[in-house]
Amino acid sequence: MNYYIRAKQFKTKKRLGQNFLVDENVINRILQEVNPEDTILEIGAGAGFVTEQLVKKAKKVYAVEIDEEAVSVLQKIDAPNLEIIHNDILKTQLKDFEEEKFKIIANIPYYITSPILLHLLGEIDDLNNENRSRISEIVLMVQLEVAQRLAANSNSPSKQYGLLSILAQFYADVDIIQKVPAKSFYPAPKVESALVKLKIRKEPLIKLDDYKFFRKVIKACFSTRRKNIKNSLLNGGFSKEQTTTALNRLNIPENARGETLSIQQLADLSAELKSNYETHKS
Repeated sequence: MNYYIRAKQFKTKKRLGQNFLVDENVINRILQEVNPEDTILEIGAGAGFVTEQLVKKAKKVYAVEIDEEAVSVLQKIDAPNLEIIHNDILKTQLKDFEEEKFKIIANIPYYITSPILLHLLGEIDDLNNENRSRISEIVLMVQLEVAQRLAANSNSPSKQYGLLSILAQFYADVDIIQKVPAKSFYPAPKVESALVKLKIRKEPLIKLDDYKFFRKVIKACFSTRRKNIKNSLLNGGFSKEQTTTALNRLNIPENARGETLSIQQLADLSAELKSNYETHKS
């Protein structure tokens, strides 16, 4: 099936970040993640190259697409288990659907990857996020650099590990399935891509007493990457005494940087800072 020829017949819109996946091998790899009992929510269905295959494998497919021209193409797919949602995914709430669990398949504009992930997963301190509670896993096509950030840890290059890594891994097991070259798309983007799977956790990675406080701590630790962790925390509104005491108790050097600390170490730091704050307040 020549997806490339079909894609060229579609007038792509740069403002929507449209790059259609035309590599049959990659499409088939995505389909390997789909089971007959799955209800799929496809984000960015586009010209329907993945959609028309999903309806053959899944129990039910919801195709969310914002582009009116693409919607008219999707409507030509003759499948009783397909429902097309003409809407912006950022304005789509999973609680409005009858189904209890969804598997997300997404080929999205790279410039809104972070907002979409935040919409699906919720913030660190959003324990009962209604979208995340309805998702079993997310199979996502993203820019390779973003995939590396999603899967990064404290041993990864410093520019990869950060707030996005922690958000994703706090609520999901993250795996990079495969790299995807630019030639797999039409029009070809200027960057390499990657297929990533996020398997949603039933519980957060780490149980904390105060998730809102933890969010404040990690935001401070990663907001000024050129500063050491002590100065970052001071910039984030933590007192000098509170910060110094917490770092000393955890044997964290004051000149360490936030990106060298694991999520567990950051959680321990948050708990220590909170304890010092409560002691000082009382």
